[in-house]
Amino acid sequence: MKNKLLPALFAGSMSLLFSCVQTEKRSSNSQTGENDLYHKIMDPNAKYDSTMAAKFGADEYGMKPYVLAFLKRGPNRSQDSLTAANLQKAHLDNIVRMANEGKLVLAGPFMDTGEVRGIYIFNVATIEEAKKLTESDPAIQAGRLSMELHPWYGTAVMPAIVPLSKMVEKSSVAD
Repeated sequence: MKNKLLPALFAGSMSLLFSCVQTEKRSSNSQTGENDLYHKIMDPNAKYDSTMAAKFGADEYGMKPYVLAFLKRGPNRSQDSLTAANLQKAHLDNIVRMANEGKLVLAGPFMDTGEVRGIYIFNVATIEEAKKLTESDPAIQAGRLSMELHPWYGTAVMPAIVPLSKMVEKSSVAD
């Protein structure tokens, strides 16, 4: 299952990124200055920018290493509903903290009821660094969740997701 899940996750991520380009076309009558950032990052004709590549730590393919985490159902899921809700709130607060520190570039739940509950993509180079970060999660500490960590190679612009997300986030899931 793992062998099928990683390529599917990569393909899904790339599909999501590229579908935005195809579904949101630049308006021919947009006003000057309006949505310049949006149009710049969504420009399908964008060219290589060595300064930007260096800032993101990109290799020659525009990629860099990360650590991917699968959040799974943990061995201790017997908490009462209030404790479970408090752990979930603390878990979300921890996600926000790690994202604000630049250590977590992507997080989200799967929308089914399977054993794998969600994913993280850590902006760190080693499994050991990611393990320390996962150990800061109250849901991990309580055994409600467990983590499966894998080295992952993806687009170097992943860290841009957090600030871009803040630009479109009307309210936080952690609130």
